[in-house]
Amino acid sequence: MPFSFSASSSSPLPPASSPSCRSSTPKRPRTHFSYPLLSPNLLSKKNNHPFLRTYPHRRRQRDFPSCAAVPGLDFGNLDSVLEAAGVLTAIIIVHESGHFLAATLQGIHVSKFAVGFGPILAKFNSNNVEYSLRAFPLGGFVGFPDNDPESDIPADDENLLKNRPILDRVLVISAGVIANIIFAYAIILVQVCSVGLPVQEAFPGVLVPEVRPFSAASRDGLLSGDVILSINGAEMLKPGVNSVSEVVEVIKLNPKRDVVLKVGRGQQDFEIKVTPDESSDGTGRIGVQLSPNFKIDKIVARNIMEAFSFAGREFVGLTYNVLDSLRQTVMNFSQTASKVSGPVAIIAVGAEVARSNVDGLYQFAALLNLNLAVINLLPLPALDGGSLALIAVEAARGGRKLPLEVEQRIMSSGITLVLLLGMFLIVRDTLNLDFIREML
Repeated sequence: MPFSFSASSSSPLPPASSPSCRSSTPKRPRTHFSYPLLSPNLLSKKNNHPFLRTYPHRRRQRDFPSCAAVPGLDFGNLDSVLEAAGVLTAIIIVHESGHFLAATLQGIHVSKFAVGFGPILAKFNSNNVEYSLRAFPLGGFVGFPDNDPESDIPADDENLLKNRPILDRVLVISAGVIANIIFAYAIILVQVCSVGLPVQEAFPGVLVPEVRPFSAASRDGLLSGDVILSINGAEMLKPGVNSVSEVVEVIKLNPKRDVVLKVGRGQQDFEIKVTPDESSDGTGRIGVQLSPNFKIDKIVARNIMEAFSFAGREFVGLTYNVLDSLRQTVMNFSQTASKVSGPVAIIAVGAEVARSNVDGLYQFAALLNLNLAVINLLPLPALDGGSLALIAVEAARGGRKLPLEVEQRIMSSGITLVLLLGMFLIVRDTLNLDFIREML
């Protein structure tokens, strides 16, 4: 599921990046759209049977890798860490650029565009906008001068965000999400046209990747790389996880009784009788690893129509994965809450993806963009969806805004929770890094 970068409006407890938090006297803070890094259930342990989707015209199955924070995170080499951090930074910039462009193209005043939070490392000014790089690269924000006491723009200026019609504000608030959705599709399209989409070409039978020494399978002649085509006369016609379960079930039910396997080895097919040993629980075992029989290939689009077709299917598949992950998180919150990922875990998993397969960074980036888009639309304080919910309430009240104090309490509580959760995740995920665990 997604990492959430929030878009928040004015609040008495702004992020550390807001200059108002340095003031000792209470002020109504500046309006800003911030981008804290949190990811509920985004990164999950790899499993043996990932979610598969068929490309009917190729009879191949697309492998959508799942992603989530896991114990014992490892940053690996510096290059892969930098690649993952670069992907994350690009996504932040795209999200904030969405807010920024939606405002400036409508003539709405913007005062800040920041990557990161905290102390400013570098900055420059252009067209009355301060562009800055900040010390903690954990998000970003776009600031508006609506409630800035130092601004020389009149409070009733029609080009202040707060004075714009509802539809104008909705566009500015939702533009970050729209930008990430477009960016996700563009990443997939580039992948389809360049390195290609990794796909699984499925075949009948069950693959035997490993045979343990001195096991029943080894004793009776089964070898690593063999393909089980049938068991006791029942052919494995349908490729996939169910075939593996069928073989396992038959073996468990036949301890110390012969099981006839039709095996494919190279260009030859022949039968082998295997007598499962009896486990301590009374079930049969033969001492092998089993997996669906497939090979991984890549599909590169041959023309523009095919490129858009493949990219569209991939985009829909990844979006389904993100939505399903969010659904599972909500439905089983007590079991999934511990899998919420922070920026440290996200970069660590991205580094692992970059080490194992640079091509995987395409899907890593696309998934992060879609995670951000979906999570940010939730109607929670400190998220884009929370700001949109407040505007919806305003529209329902006939254009009358909520009292300032009520809005401030709602948004400040959300921002406070996000910041506390973010700090907790950073500490937890840092302590789970391999080299940190070795030191403790």
